[in-house]
Amino acid sequence: MDIFLSLLSAESARAVFILSAVIALGLAAGSLRLWGVRLGAAGVLFAGILFGHFGIEIGTSLSEFVREFGLILFVYSIGIQVGPGFFRSFKSMGLVLNLYAAGIVLGGVLVAVAVWGWARVPLPVTLGLLSGGVTNTPSLAAVQQAMAELPRMDPELVKGPALGYALAYPFGIVGIILTMILTRVLFRLDPEREARRYSEKYLQQCVRLEARDFRVENANLEACPVENIPALKESHVVISRIQHGASVQVALPHSLLHVGDIIRAVGRPDTLEQLERVVGSRAAMAETETKSKIRSRRMLVTRRELVGHTVGEIECYLYGVTVTRIARGELEFAADPEIEINFADTLVIVGEEGDLAKFSRVVGDSEKELNHPELVPVFVGIALGILLGAVPIHLPGMAAPVKLGLAGGPLVAAIVLGSLGRVGRLIWYLPLGANFMLREVGITLFLACVGLRSGDRFFSTLTEGQGFFWMACGAAITLIPLLAAALLARLWSKMNYLTLCGLLAGSMTDPPALAFANQMTPSSAQVVSYAAVYPLVMILRVVSAQVLLFLLAGR
Repeated sequence: MDIFLSLLSAESARAVFILSAVIALGLAAGSLRLWGVRLGAAGVLFAGILFGHFGIEIGTSLSEFVREFGLILFVYSIGIQVGPGFFRSFKSMGLVLNLYAAGIVLGGVLVAVAVWGWARVPLPVTLGLLSGGVTNTPSLAAVQQAMAELPRMDPELVKGPALGYALAYPFGIVGIILTMILTRVLFRLDPEREARRYSEKYLQQCVRLEARDFRVENANLEACPVENIPALKESHVVISRIQHGASVQVALPHSLLHVGDIIRAVGRPDTLEQLERVVGSRAAMAETETKSKIRSRRMLVTRRELVGHTVGEIECYLYGVTVTRIARGELEFAADPEIEINFADTLVIVGEEGDLAKFSRVVGDSEKELNHPELVPVFVGIALGILLGAVPIHLPGMAAPVKLGLAGGPLVAAIVLGSLGRVGRLIWYLPLGANFMLREVGITLFLACVGLRSGDRFFSTLTEGQGFFWMACGAAITLIPLLAAALLARLWSKMNYLTLCGLLAGSMTDPPALAFANQMTPSSAQVVSYAAVYPLVMILRVVSAQVLLFLLAGR
């Protein structure tokens, strides 16, 4: 390695080469499976520690810049991804899941306080054990930044959190999986049976849209425009087609109904039953429809000028088509005229082929446009997040004001902006591929710098100091809150096992644990609960680590 480094006289070229080597080696090592578990991006941390142990490092100022910039990219991309569903996650079962997740966060903090007070582990190392034991990298960054702002802080102490993180992280991953296995064995649970129970319960609770045909038998609806059907707006039902005699036409707001016509309506089963009482009896349009020119087509909203406008404002009737449904993420709902359109929504449009082709140009319907990331909103959002992170939050009893910092500020800003969708001409959307790339680049840069800065003390701490004792303390921070939450969720809340596994993985913001849960059986239960608690947990981890630092510093 020294031979290669001697060829690089420029400091920047040397730094890029070292970072590239650390990241490449770390990702390669992280992709290897050990007992079915992979370290993933955390492998970069250990590769950096290895390089740092042999004295290979980059300049301090450059290292700090790359570390902080990587962290910002990582947390911002997470916030933009989870933002659209963040506030929705607190509804119904999501509230219960988030309460359990918050309890796990609080439990980890309390165990960390016991480790610091009873086991006499230095505070910087304790905070690192807390971050590593719960496999949460942003909280590590928040602690390091907060420590740097404390007066008279010894530079060597700043390395403590990274050492604790590296010692606790491996068991942090294993501990989550071990909790899942112990819960399964203790309660004699069958994942396949739990998946069937979840599916049955989900189907009972999930209201899906249906399309039904009705014959117009109410004499009061003779020559009545579609938009004037009683209680149509309140029921959120959309009329898509009208069969009059042998012809089928698109149902536009001004289309007139006649007794004997057959209409096709799209909506929830309960609202369709209400419409049936107003219009008439069930009928069938299928045979005539196959001979008509009316078609149904799904279109992507990729024209940015439409974002923020309602379905009614598009005035689809001018194009001879009707919007019947909107698909947004995992949700699908009837196209109520008052619903605002988001970028990347999928619209279900009914009309003739020529009219559908014209309307597709109105909404965009371009997958290529969908996959083209806009960078202006990214950097505007990052700038706003940095400003937000610098705002001091004064809490009673704190030695210094708490700040969201470079970890929490961009995260909170991205969540808020992602939930808004659009501000003026800026659309807060990142294609999935671009989001994933931004997130992975950010986290690998951050971990590489952390590892390089901590490598000179890691092995000596592990072999000559209290490394193994600190590892045991980290294991306690991991296991105690998880086991308590798992027992309480099964015994008291009767939580589905797969939902519980997603909760445990999400409360630790740990993708490898989620992947392990997904391997048990194909079900959406794990992913749903993981996504429901992930945003809140991420914020709580970042803030709680800083609060703990300011409360205990100087004692």
